[in-house]
Amino acid sequence: MGVSVSTTAEAAAAGPSLLAVNDFARLAVAEEMADQRDLFHMLHHMAAIVESSEDAIISKNLDGIIQSWNAAAQRMFGYTAAEIVGKPVLTLIPEERHQEEDTILAALRRGERIDHFETVRRAKDGRLLEVSLTVSPIKDGTGRIIGASKIARDISEEKRAHRQLEILHRVSREISRDLNLERVVQSVTDLATEACGARFGALFYNVMDERGESFQLYSLSGASRESFEKLGMPRNTALFELTFCGKGIVRSGDIRQDPRYGKSAPHFGMPEGHLPVVSYLAVPVISADGSVHGGLFFGHDQPDRFTENAQSLIAAIASQAAVAMDNARLHRSAQLEIVHRRKAEDSKELLLNEIKHRVKNTLGTVLAMATQTFRQAPVEERKAFSARIQALAEAHEGLSQRSWESATMADTAERAMRPFMDGREQRVALAGPHAELRPNTALLVSMLLHELATNAVKYGSLSNLSGTVDLRWRLDQQNGKPVLLLDWREAGGPPVIEPSRKGFGSKLIERALKGENGAAEMRFLSGGLEGFLRVPL
Repeated sequence: MGVSVSTTAEAAAAGPSLLAVNDFARLAVAEEMADQRDLFHMLHHMAAIVESSEDAIISKNLDGIIQSWNAAAQRMFGYTAAEIVGKPVLTLIPEERHQEEDTILAALRRGERIDHFETVRRAKDGRLLEVSLTVSPIKDGTGRIIGASKIARDISEEKRAHRQLEILHRVSREISRDLNLERVVQSVTDLATEACGARFGALFYNVMDERGESFQLYSLSGASRESFEKLGMPRNTALFELTFCGKGIVRSGDIRQDPRYGKSAPHFGMPEGHLPVVSYLAVPVISADGSVHGGLFFGHDQPDRFTENAQSLIAAIASQAAVAMDNARLHRSAQLEIVHRRKAEDSKELLLNEIKHRVKNTLGTVLAMATQTFRQAPVEERKAFSARIQALAEAHEGLSQRSWESATMADTAERAMRPFMDGREQRVALAGPHAELRPNTALLVSMLLHELATNAVKYGSLSNLSGTVDLRWRLDQQNGKPVLLLDWREAGGPPVIEPSRKGFGSKLIERALKGENGAAEMRFLSGGLEGFLRVPL
């Protein structure tokens, strides 16, 4: 400290003033030692927090060189501190995303903090991880920025759950809007292959011709038909029998190690020229009456690619596929009945009644499967998915009452808004001219209004006791073709702030309209949200 401390004897001889100085010096030394102990304990406590964190906490300098690495970072990325400290942070970043690091470093040099930046990083074993990053500048004692701390959270499972919910929604939409068997099975095969991460997938299914004779067809995803046509249809071998007879699901990290593999002539294993299959997943497609329609088969050339979650999701999709195939076959049977009996109106009524019954079963099955598959998902996400299915069911009911020929815009809007008007009838205004909507358009408009109303109840003008919603529509022409224009205006709600990123509802609106060559514009004004939607008729 630079303070001279005299002995007690010297202090006594020098008198009271020197004693006081020595007491002060001893006190100063004791306080400094206490401060150092407190600082040590604080630093030790902070280090313990960093090491015990569930999130990866990393520091780097302004050259992008990693300086520190906690235990969670090792668990997430697979590198030990000894392996990674001193190396560029680009080691963790896929090459096609290297420019992100330049952007991050530039922001840090400006003293900016980056919150919840969602991106992709690569682990030591090559796996790609979806992460949320928070990056903060580190300053020295003079306030100069010398580096950054990064907190990385693995959101791969959260993203997977969102994607699976979206896939289930896409499957339910496909099977509720199409009764063509070939298109339905191709859509189901494509979506299921994407959902489980397979290299390729196939749906082998039985069909009946007009003479009542059964034969087998198939749809493929991720491979050309030439890859299968030269091999012939699969037979009820020891391995395939489980699927084609509906006995159970087969999931293997390496099917070559399965004791049932390679037991049947003439190939005794993988036929020459067959696509390479190591990971294998096969799920039977079983009708509600217990008959087996066929099976979904998936392969990957790497081991251990199909997880238990993927198996559960494919089982749910297989159940929906069975309902869709039932519906398509019912539709085909009804068409044949029309031809045979020459009674178009009677057969049409029969078809519509059966479809109405099947659609209810379909939507009920989708809801039940989604509830079971995502029982661990957040409650709000499950409620939102259920509400979407119920909105779709209400739109189907309106179409059924008019023999699925059309629906009026007024009835469609009233049905879509009905669940949100309990106690708010005087706060929701619906107005516009008479407009006839074809079935697909009515379903689309119903889902769009459901998403807007849900947002208004959660965050907008219907979330308080005084806000209002004014929905008006009109007919117009664009490029010589009729269009429906919807104006959605909210007022009197809480302050509106444009979100930093789009939620699932906003993405659903944009994608749905884009698929029909429509458009959506959302304005987040201080007085409330304004939405302008264009729907081709």
